[in-house]
Order: sequence, then structure tokens, then C-alpha cells
Amino acid sequence: MIPARYAASRFPGKMMKDLAGKPVIVRTYESTVATQLFDDVYVVTDSTVIYDAVIAEGGKALMSREDHECGSDRIAEAVAAIDCDIVVNVQGDEPFTTREDLAPVLQVFYGDDASQIDLASVMTPLETEEDIQNPNNVKVIVDAMDYALYFSRSPLPYVRDPKSPLTVYKHKGIYAFRKQAIIDFSLLEMRPLEAAEKIECIRFLEYGKKIKMVRSHNIAIGIDTPEDLEKARQLIEK
Repeated sequence: MIPARYAASRFPGKMMKDLAGKPVIVRTYESTVATQLFDDVYVVTDSTVIYDAVIAEGGKALMSREDHECGSDRIAEAVAAIDCDIVVNVQGDEPFTTREDLAPVLQVFYGDDASQIDLASVMTPLETEEDIQNPNNVKVIVDAMDYALYFSRSPLPYVRDPKSPLTVYKHKGIYAFRKQAIIDFSLLEMRPLEAAEKIECIRFLEYGKKIKMVRSHNIAIGIDTPEDLEKARQLIEK
């Protein structure tokens, strides 16, 4: 499931911005289908513009209500009537999603600790101080077993000792849930930390859920700003 809304607060209309001849949302849909990991892939949107663009390219799309607070709520509405086990949420502004990213996220549901996992997601290293300081890059810290401890738009953690061997990780916009977990999520009230950071997976942590993070070194360019869009265009041209 690829949630997509037209009126994004930070970059309105970004899903329909041109990326090498096709809208960003279509690029994301095609890259997700190309992984060949799923029985079905749908864009879930409240925008007829986005819906029509996906259908015009031969894709599948579903219309949702307009009043959802986040993409996971939008997906919960869509999957309620669909017979499925694992639901993967790929953010609509992640056109460089790959099989290498998604396959390990699905695999955690078959590992030794699968029964403890409510959802799984991806993290990738941030290489520059500019990227670490950028609030559009959500940072994540994990425990020794790679379970998420916290997510933040602020640099995380604070580096008091610059000589420490520390890697700062960005949370990449990919989630895998059991169907019931995402439906349960949609019924939980948003709490203060999520409301302050505007990071939906914090809701899981605030309610004591377990998020397993998968490490990836693949390029992570989410389209959050016009500058990100230009970087994505340059990457595709290469």
C-alpha cells in the first residue's frame, strides 16, 4: 500500500511533480511493483488527481477519506476489507524503493523473534552533517537487537564526544505490519510526542509496541522538498 495525498504541508503537490517524465507517485508505484514481492500493489489516496494519474499509467489505486491524520490511518481504511496477512506501507515520496530494501523487512516476520514484532521498518546511514541537521530526515536510535528506541526530526542522539564511533541513521519511509496491527494502530489516539514531532511511528512506541529496524545502505532520497526533487532527478539521470 502506497499512501499519497496531494496537499502535503511541506511540499504541496509533490506527488505529482515530474520525475524523469512521470509523476513522483507513479515512479514510486512502479519501483514497488518491480520488486516482485507482492500479490498486489495499490496507491491509496484522497486525491482524484493522484488516483487518475496512477490509473492512466496502468496502475491500481483506491480512494480513501480525506480526514486521516497519517498514511497508516489511510492504509488501515483500505485494507479492512482486503484478505491479506502482511501489509507493507511504502511512502509515496520514496521513488527509489528497491527489493533490497523490502525483502529484509518482510523476512523479520519469519525470524526467531517474529512473535515480538508489531511492525518492521528500514534505517540507512546519514553521511553528512547537513543531512543530520535536516529536520526532514527523521532520525532513529535502536537497542542492541535493532528495536527502535525513539525517532526524532532533531539530530539523534546528541553527540557530546565527537570522537565516539557513532553512525546516525535515517528512518526510511517503509513499514511492514501484520494486518491486525495496522488496524489496531488506527484506533489508538495520537499522543503528545507524535503530535509534536509529526512522526506516526512514535505512536507505536508511546503505546509500548515493538518496531524492528532493518539496516540498509541503499540510497534514501525521499521527496520532502524541491531540493530533494532536484537530487532525485540528478540521480535518475546518472
